[in-house]
Amino acid sequence: MFAFALSMSKPNRRGRRRANKFEGTLALRSYLIANSAPPSSGLTSKHCRLCLYLLTIAGIVFRSELAILLGTITIYLLTRQRISIAKVVIPAGIIGTAVGLFSTVSVDSFFWQTFPLWPEWTAFYYNTIQGHSADWGTSPWYFYFLSALPRLLLNPLTYFVCIPFAIISPATRQQSQDVLVPLLSFVGLYSFLPHKEWRFILYVIPGLTAVAAAGASWIWVRRAKSLIYRLLSIALVASALASFTASTALLAISSLNYPGGAAITRLHQTAGDEQRVIRVHVDNLACQTGVTRFLEKHNRPQPTEDMLQVPEGLMQGWWEYDKTEDPSLLLDPAFWWKFDYVLAERPEKAIGKWQVVDVVNGFAGVRVLRPGEESGTTSPEELETLRPEEGYRRSSKVAEAWKVLEGLLREKVTRGWWIEIRMKPKIRILANPDRGYEQV
Repeated sequence: MFAFALSMSKPNRRGRRRANKFEGTLALRSYLIANSAPPSSGLTSKHCRLCLYLLTIAGIVFRSELAILLGTITIYLLTRQRISIAKVVIPAGIIGTAVGLFSTVSVDSFFWQTFPLWPEWTAFYYNTIQGHSADWGTSPWYFYFLSALPRLLLNPLTYFVCIPFAIISPATRQQSQDVLVPLLSFVGLYSFLPHKEWRFILYVIPGLTAVAAAGASWIWVRRAKSLIYRLLSIALVASALASFTASTALLAISSLNYPGGAAITRLHQTAGDEQRVIRVHVDNLACQTGVTRFLEKHNRPQPTEDMLQVPEGLMQGWWEYDKTEDPSLLLDPAFWWKFDYVLAERPEKAIGKWQVVDVVNGFAGVRVLRPGEESGTTSPEELETLRPEEGYRRSSKVAEAWKVLEGLLREKVTRGWWIEIRMKPKIRILANPDRGYEQV
């Protein structure tokens, strides 16, 4: 059911569907179990086979870059004589390919009315063979190793201390190599693609974390043997607490990156229970930052083509959401007249007379405040984006909570130093007065 649902997801502008990373990490779970089990237990071959099946299916249905990870794991297992070509590789390739192609081609072709449609091949051909991935920016070859992986692991001791200890320790060396060699080979091969994003290599994080845990265990059990191990153990505890604090803060800050979701929620509160058809246009930024089908308000069944001739008075309580991006339509005044509300990044693009009824802020970075500096000041960049009527814009609960913490901790604990969360207007909620809106 999970694969079926994701297979129906719409391709984005890069020709790639917005799928998450569970499919790859689920396959690597079997690989980690295989490496932790004794070779004679029979679990090794079973879980290696399951890993190859899942990676094959996931690479065809969800993410084409998994083919590289599938190749590095398969080659490594063959060189270690953990699997055989006849009993594992060929069956996994044939059955996994058949299941994956049948699932994605049949489902996507039906829903998009194009046959045959294989979205991941379309994305691979567009981004890799035609080379369009570089249009989205390029990074140096070492980006994943020196930038992305340390940031993804967050705790610096994980990458620079625990993993090296797991490799040099005789008790954990072989198992660590079994995990690291195929995963880092995948990262190295994928580094040749000029366009790089951390999400492309997210699959390797569970494996690197497992290896780091083995190194941390080696250090911890020897904490009483020497001063170096004792200091490293203290550093591990301190870094774990610091990482937990940083993760919690980043989680809260990341919620500020979805002003679109906050905007549509506030729109529903603004409109209340208006007993009429309410038509809303949602612009591109709002769609990218949280406006999803799950947040749409449907108190009644949505109108179908058979209902288009029903008098509007009988369709009270319906919400209609429009996400048109056609530039020619967006320049037509008649297109805008039919909407009651608009969620817009730039209000000037909405043709006609509109009232700004609310402004939703979004994350705009952080700033270190020195003793004596005031927080909450509006930067020149923000002043340029503000309109006179937008002085009443509201902050998010996270930003307000951070402001409360500043009042409690800045003077007494941090001695005037503070990290300010910067916010700036992202989404404006516009109302059409010609469609019956009256500002309270």
